[in-house]
Amino acid sequence: MLSKNQKPYVIYMAEIIYSYISIIKKRYPKIDTTEAINKFMKTAQFKKLRDGTLHDEWFIELKKNNYIDKETGASIPQETIKLLEIQRDITIKQLIEIPELYETKNNTLIEASSRAYKFLWRMCESYELWCNESEQSEQLLLKIID
Repeated sequence: MLSKNQKPYVIYMAEIIYSYISIIKKRYPKIDTTEAINKFMKTAQFKKLRDGTLHDEWFIELKKNNYIDKETGASIPQETIKLLEIQRDITIKQLIEIPELYETKNNTLIEASSRAYKFLWRMCESYELWCNESEQSEQLLLKIID
């Protein structure tokens, strides 16, 4: 059983996404969260998330550690690893890039990018909800659930 403040493994990627978007928000304080997410979608970190590399790098680290959690020293159950692999696959599908889906007049993203944006928003929302539930909301910058 997880303690109230122990982060579930499925929240790790949400936290990483949230952190990247928060860095953008700090760098450009006048932009809103929507713009920060759109800027994130143009970064190398987003590309690593989109193609599964970010998850794969994490899996390599977990494997090197024999699937032992560095923070708790506990073994990570195989079911959890399978769940994280499903999370990776869903992430890839939600963030798929189809270059032809740009509106040519103003170069705005449509359809697939809209789906990607909504997925990133939900990941950030999940992270904020977890922070609130675990009484760690002091670190929230995006204010998605406000």
